[in-house]
Amino acid sequence: MSLDAWVLERRGPKRVLDPDRAYASTWEEEADGHGGVVPTSVVFITNRECPFRCVMCDLWVDTLDATVPAGAVPNQIRRALQSLPSARAVKLYNAGSYFDPRAVPPGDDIDVAREVGAYERVIVESHPAFLDGVHAARCLAFRDSLAGALEVAMGLETAHPDVLARLNKRMTLDDFRRAAAFLADAGIALRVFILLNPPFLPADQGLEWACRSLDVAAASGARVCTVIPVRGGNGAMEALDPPVEPARLSDLELAVEYGLSLGGPIVQADLWNLDRWVRCPCDGERVRRLTAMNREQRVRPAVGACAHARGSLA
Repeated sequence: MSLDAWVLERRGPKRVLDPDRAYASTWEEEADGHGGVVPTSVVFITNRECPFRCVMCDLWVDTLDATVPAGAVPNQIRRALQSLPSARAVKLYNAGSYFDPRAVPPGDDIDVAREVGAYERVIVESHPAFLDGVHAARCLAFRDSLAGALEVAMGLETAHPDVLARLNKRMTLDDFRRAAAFLADAGIALRVFILLNPPFLPADQGLEWACRSLDVAAASGARVCTVIPVRGGNGAMEALDPPVEPARLSDLELAVEYGLSLGGPIVQADLWNLDRWVRCPCDGERVRRLTAMNREQRVRPAVGACAHARGSLA
């Protein structure tokens, strides 16, 4: 059985989505790297599922099996932004690659650019495979159609080459570096996602490889690095043997501290749904510390463990 088939066999059902509406939207403040914050709108676009079957991914649950009709994505974005407060930046996240023509029809790019014309920065996601050849030309054309600056987010995941291969990401470190170099040459900012405790990596090496991955991202010119503690819930993660050991909150803190010590990119912890793992007073303090470090981009005083500490994101 192929790894793709193995991953698909362990999935549950997808959510029922309306192709004319973004499946979610939110508003947040993100550090600007200069002591301030940038009000940011986030639109989660409803579109066709990503063609890559990564072992750790659960984003497929909010995707469709077919390409959306022409005009659907700009309409989704317009409706979502109308419901959000004003912002300076906008993230258009589509659970895959914006430049995948089966996800976002290329003919929609001009209308998408028009919908986000008021924003200083537009952030989209892409796998390195969609930053090459004809896809690269589309990326450059989209950049040129925007009133603001374009930023592309890529999942490096891990700098460990063997683990990266086993994640079924279908990319290598060289692929990542080539895509990062293309973006740099084009004057397009790079945002990088890094996993803490990915599958197939011994838990006692999780922090070390998160830090090594931050090194690779920084050397590749990343403007922003987000460290994401790996979570279960997608079916494939629960089927792994040996099971993935949940990351420790303390390791997430240390990874962010290390990233901040590099003095280059904005470094932040992914805090999505992290509150549900708060089981003792020091856990809550750690989440508040991470929130403050995300915003201020400086290391805050460490949190001591309380008598009830469990210390992991289990």
